[in-house]
Amino acid sequence: MKNKITHVIKRSGAIVPFNQERIANAIYRAAVSVGGRDKELANVLAKEVVKILNEKFQDGSTPHIEDIQDIVEKVLIENGHAKVSKEFILYREEAAKRREAEGRLNSSLNENIPWAKLWRNLDWAVAHNLHTVESLNQRIMDGEFAQIVHESENLYEDDVSLAAELIIERLNNLRMVMISGPSSSGKTTTTIKLEQKLIKKGYKFKALNVDHYFFDLELHPKDEFGDYDFETPQALDLPLINEHLVKLSNGEEVLIPSYDFKTGTRTLNVTPMKLEKDELLLIDSLHGLYPDFSKDILAETKFKLYLEPLLQMKDPDGKYIRWTDLRLIRRMLRDSVHRAYNPQQTLEHWHYVRSSELRNIIPYCNTADFIISSGMPYEVPLYAHRLLDKFAVWEKMFKDSPLKIDAYERASRLHKVLKTVTPVWDDSPVPGDSVMREFIGGSTLKYS
Repeated sequence: MKNKITHVIKRSGAIVPFNQERIANAIYRAAVSVGGRDKELANVLAKEVVKILNEKFQDGSTPHIEDIQDIVEKVLIENGHAKVSKEFILYREEAAKRREAEGRLNSSLNENIPWAKLWRNLDWAVAHNLHTVESLNQRIMDGEFAQIVHESENLYEDDVSLAAELIIERLNNLRMVMISGPSSSGKTTTTIKLEQKLIKKGYKFKALNVDHYFFDLELHPKDEFGDYDFETPQALDLPLINEHLVKLSNGEEVLIPSYDFKTGTRTLNVTPMKLEKDELLLIDSLHGLYPDFSKDILAETKFKLYLEPLLQMKDPDGKYIRWTDLRLIRRMLRDSVHRAYNPQQTLEHWHYVRSSELRNIIPYCNTADFIISSGMPYEVPLYAHRLLDKFAVWEKMFKDSPLKIDAYERASRLHKVLKTVTPVWDDSPVPGDSVMREFIGGSTLKYS
């Protein structure tokens, strides 16, 4: 039967081409959230949704996205998938809240981050005359860039040192340390630095690479553009992770799986691992704070760290530079250096990264035992040199594209900010073991 629906009205009012696969992907994502992994069934249900759309709307009609989602809920319930429907409804409600949150004036007013932590960083920024772009520019013009780097690195190192001290205080009961945070918050470097500090104190560690717990690629949910979603916790075999963590904390041996990113397949029971009595397990993961990740582990046996670049700097309009924008640029640079990934692709897909972290990562940061800020005031002028021209191009490129509204808004916002910043091309004052080297390159640390 001919499909009458050719276009859809998005919530923004933009009219975009209708794509049945996006309906199937949305159904599958909801199913994965409740433990389902049947893509064929998702496709069948999507076809049922399209059938109802064709019955309900006339040729040439353009339904609103809310109309389609209402029908998806109806089809799920009528076909006996109440749990999936509930998850789909919940996702819609949370998506509305996320859109509202994204539209607020600034991201520094984050109710999940303790005010004491934000106040400490703001107080530090004011004391060092780094609380506004204007003051940053003035210090750069006065030839103080190297000093800004030194001051910024000291603030971060103080956080890492305090985290190490807090871990040592609880060593009698601890079995594992989880370093969590959204994309490009600096988890890898911080994990290495934390390990270095604790080793100097005589403590031993084993690292657990959570990437090996990914499901086979064909079982991953996809985003609305058809790309596989590695950001969701449901891409990981959470029950197996939890089972292995319990056994490791009890001193039992487990066999860690092995994931091949080239083939997108996982092999179970590959690498033996066991924690000795004098060893701690170090876990660097996006989803270390996600409840199901370690739901059966006693609270006193795990120390949970959370990372975010808590930069407290206002642009010339009086708005705080957004932490998510800093991390977007970091990931752009890292992906282009280490993964041969075009920065434009990172920008185009950041909305999906952001959506997942707002749902699955950031809400749990207030459950962390300690929060480390990886934000560096000096990173902003380095970005102005590296990416200002590109953001100007992307702003023009995506301005009239209804499918790239998010990319346009982010490009426009960053172009507006970066063009007010005095650019710095020389990154030689940045230490080789800095968290920033994880993104701009030139690190002296070894990343596995």
